[in-house]
Amino acid sequence: MSTPERYLITAALPYANGLKHIGHLAGAYLPADTYVRYLRAQKRDVVFVCGSDEHGTAIPIQATKEGTTAQAIIDKYHPIIEQNFNDLGISFDIYHRTSSPVHHETAREFFKTLNDKGDLITKESEQYFDEQAQSFLADRYIKGTCPNCSYPAAYGDQCESCGKSLSPDELINPVSTLSGNTPVKKATKHWYLPLDKHEDFLRKWILEEHANDWRSTVVGQCKSWIDGGLLPRAVTRDLDWGVKLPESVEGGEGKVLYVWFDAPIGYISATKQWAINNGKDWKPYWESKDTKLVHFIGKDNIVFHCIIFPVMLQLHGNILPENVPANEFMNLEGDKMSTSRNWKLEMEDYINDFVKPENGGSQMADVLRYYLTLIAPESKDSEFTWKGFQDANNSELVSIFGNFVNRALVLMHKLCKGKVPPLHEAAIDELDKEAMANIKATKEKVERLLEEYKFRDALFEVIGLARIGNQYMQKKEPWIIAKKLESDPQAQHLIDNCLHICLQLTANLAVLINPFLPFTAKKICYLLKVVDKILDWENAGSMKLLSVGYTLRAPELLFRKIEDEEITRQVEKLKAAAVNKEPIIAAAPVAEKATPAVKSAIVFDDFAKIDLKVGTIVSAEKVEKADKLLKLQVDLGFETRTIVSGIALHFKPEEIVGKQVTVVCNLAPRKMRGIESNGMILMAEDAAGKLHFINPETAIDNGSGVS
Repeated sequence: MSTPERYLITAALPYANGLKHIGHLAGAYLPADTYVRYLRAQKRDVVFVCGSDEHGTAIPIQATKEGTTAQAIIDKYHPIIEQNFNDLGISFDIYHRTSSPVHHETAREFFKTLNDKGDLITKESEQYFDEQAQSFLADRYIKGTCPNCSYPAAYGDQCESCGKSLSPDELINPVSTLSGNTPVKKATKHWYLPLDKHEDFLRKWILEEHANDWRSTVVGQCKSWIDGGLLPRAVTRDLDWGVKLPESVEGGEGKVLYVWFDAPIGYISATKQWAINNGKDWKPYWESKDTKLVHFIGKDNIVFHCIIFPVMLQLHGNILPENVPANEFMNLEGDKMSTSRNWKLEMEDYINDFVKPENGGSQMADVLRYYLTLIAPESKDSEFTWKGFQDANNSELVSIFGNFVNRALVLMHKLCKGKVPPLHEAAIDELDKEAMANIKATKEKVERLLEEYKFRDALFEVIGLARIGNQYMQKKEPWIIAKKLESDPQAQHLIDNCLHICLQLTANLAVLINPFLPFTAKKICYLLKVVDKILDWENAGSMKLLSVGYTLRAPELLFRKIEDEEITRQVEKLKAAAVNKEPIIAAAPVAEKATPAVKSAIVFDDFAKIDLKVGTIVSAEKVEKADKLLKLQVDLGFETRTIVSGIALHFKPEEIVGKQVTVVCNLAPRKMRGIESNGMILMAEDAAGKLHFINPETAIDNGSGVS
């Protein structure tokens, strides 16, 4: 494929409803920034856009929690999030807002164009309505049991346990989070995007044209959606917070654009604002076939960016994304990161504890960038641990990368009078040739991997080059050769060659590490007394980055060691915060607690239909490619059944073998990840969101009834 004329890179718009954690950073923003920095170093025309999503129901929900207005919430969190990104080196060309006039105008125009062309349909439907609150309920104002994994607190748009996208009608026993009551259905008219009419286009575009160059998890999730049959998707909502429909649209009073329709248009409005700010034309970035559009997102946004938004773009006459490199989720210290359970590491907290000048400065921003890239969830969920963070810094950044750069500069000052020594052609040996060849080869490997969005592997190659430098220096032993100078003046040529190559390798490390660790790259440039232009990608692989005889600065450590006490303090802080967490909506009953009291009344005959029996788990294993699910074999006395349960984030398989559990035995079988599940394990969820088995106090015979 030829090099595109221009690039437009987007990172998912974060809700401006609170601070963002490192899982968000690792999922979309850090890989996008790495790619963009590489493109800039290539001198390519690239625009990197992002901004706050300020119209989701998460905003008024947070306003209710904090006892303020939705506008006050977005005005509070937007600048904090923007500053957090800046402190961690995320280099957006513009960080915009969907509350801006440019965005409202752009979103309304987009809707009107599709509506005028007949690409949208209207229909009256029954939607959930809270009679006590006298309000139609947006999806996030409804909670219930997930039909996929049985998680009891799934939202009406998505289950936070298994990640499945949902609609409110799919929830089992839905309740309103506004009042805790069971909502009723009430008729209302809305506009819909008929996705079912575009299945052929999506199937050809994704499953044929991009089956081999998109990540398998992305293609697989899209295939599952398409094969399951797409349905019309509402693009409007009965709310008072959001982008109002154009006044010319009949029947649009009191309605706003649904946030999933409005938010991705924010990429376009951000590009428009960037163009206004810089005297540019925004249209080629969204309309020219010579533009390469790439969306960086987390896996929970795949359906919106790969199915829904592309249909919108095609109908509106815009270009389609060339790739959507979605990442999986990042867990934290053995559990899923959760804002509601306060099990998280916020960017703000990390910055305050490590990045403030008095606590380490920008070098510690790069340490976080390094570790998050090292454990990036590119193909499966990964886990952040404070011990892993410490080991990555101390064992790799300090002991390998920083150690090599420091040794090269120390020895240059000690053995070469503080100047870049010459390279003596006649004294070049096989070790020298091998080291120089590795510099060029590393550049080629890193370039290929970055073009393929394999950032973790690319970073591994850069650190590998520093490791090669250490090994080369150790084999050459210039400090030993220096002892022979009095008897053999030619020995200086061997010292010169070694340190010349080491210093050129150091300069190459600055170029190669720049997309990943930008603060570190600039620090190396400072030590080498070279301008930042040396970081242009065309310089990678060169052995002429530093001029012979040039005086360099005295060495300074690139990274500091992280002590055990710091790690202990962070782990204790995390656990303490989780214990002292606050509920999601303080002003209303928490749905999980309210549910038992507000379900519709049933008669005894209804309850008698449920067949509950005690069983013992005899084996447990993780379900392949499903991090939330365990496949259980449960002995019920009269038979052993296979049951798939969404409890993998709460229990390790080996921990639950032998436990007695309560099983719904007459639940209709259903397939989950291709496995037929015959029953459901009853669980209780405590205030911290932790699941517990409902089992007898003392062991009893398998198959015993529960009444």
